[in-house]
Amino acid sequence: MVKIALGTGREATQIDCIHALIVEFICTFLFVFAGVGSAMAADKLGGDSLVGLFFVAMAHALVVAVMISAGFRISGGHLNPAVTLGLCVGGHITVFRSILYWIDQLLASAAACALLKYLTGGLTTPVHTLASGMDYSQGVIMEIILTFSLLFSVYALCVDPKKGFLDGLGPLLVGLVVGANIMAGGPFSGASMNPARSFGPALVSGNWTDHWVYWVGPLIGGGLAGLIYENFFIVRSHVPLPREDETF
Repeated sequence: MVKIALGTGREATQIDCIHALIVEFICTFLFVFAGVGSAMAADKLGGDSLVGLFFVAMAHALVVAVMISAGFRISGGHLNPAVTLGLCVGGHITVFRSILYWIDQLLASAAACALLKYLTGGLTTPVHTLASGMDYSQGVIMEIILTFSLLFSVYALCVDPKKGFLDGLGPLLVGLVVGANIMAGGPFSGASMNPARSFGPALVSGNWTDHWVYWVGPLIGGGLAGLIYENFFIVRSHVPLPREDETF
């Protein structure tokens, strides 16, 4: 079983952690700005719902691919508390730094949505809610599956040292998974896969309907994918993460 590194408060003062938090904030901000902005643009333009869904899915796919690439070498380009949790479960980031990332991602999302509301003259910020006729259990399961596929892809394409000829293409392919999942799950659960992506719009709009679903589902899906892939599919020839503190 993989050991989870707790980390220490000293990490917050380390220059690499500070750099990582700055880059993670910037990349998450730009991701949410483009993602939520595309949904707002689709609502403003109206038109065919299928075209709108494709438009939003492709916008998310493109910005996720680019922002993961932009942040990968410094912060890892997580953009997502579920990704951070999945990597924490696999021993790739400490618990303490994961908490800092979560705070960072939520602040970035809130800032992006607040700025969008101002720039668009107060247009409604679309929030993730369950479709009519979909109950909580269906929504949670949908988000678990969609986020599991996202994290499974992150591990296979970006983390696994045996990614082979796919090395370097990971961020692009992960972005395509996000786009495909939005096309598949968007009309039902909203296909959040990301608590931060759901948090900013809910905070700015004051609409917390079904919001807990977009924490429970993605975190379960992300943690489960990290646990399974790290324990069953990755073969390592080195010790993953230095641990100076207590682990469990």
